[in-house]
Amino acid sequence: MFNIGDRIFYPIHGAGVIVENKEIEVLGEKRTYYIMRMPIGDMKVMVPVDTVDEVGVRPIVGTEEIDRVIKILRGHMTEMPHNWNRRYRANMDRIKSGDIFELAAVVRNLMLLDTEKSLSTGERKMVNSAKQMLISEMVLVCDLSIEEAEKLIDESVKYLDEDKSNANG
Repeated sequence: MFNIGDRIFYPIHGAGVIVENKEIEVLGEKRTYYIMRMPIGDMKVMVPVDTVDEVGVRPIVGTEEIDRVIKILRGHMTEMPHNWNRRYRANMDRIKSGDIFELAAVVRNLMLLDTEKSLSTGERKMVNSAKQMLISEMVLVCDLSIEEAEKLIDESVKYLDEDKSNANG
């Protein structure tokens, strides 16, 4: 059970702060929701309390885990299916897991793949969405601005890309 003020990560939506517990009636059924304020876009998300375990809601990570995320972002692209449809489904499963390290790997792999060949529209939306989720958690954990978190991600992935180009010539 989470409390008001807790910082949590909600897969597919990202990280935020619980600002309220509210009982809401929907289609004649009363349910309790966490009202979560997201750091990006000043958006609020309602999370049904009775489904938090099922959907993978978790407390946000600490700074040590963010250090590991940066190392993942700076790493080499891992093998992915060549078929874009299979690759999309595999990456979506990784994102839905709520695991920040899986999320970082998806962001890194798709950003690097985009430098080799243009991503499909679906994959472009996916990498942008995954990047926003990663940014939202980094903002809360590291007390960064959205711009600083995005720059950190971009420079970490770019860091590897520059290494490749320096090694090649």
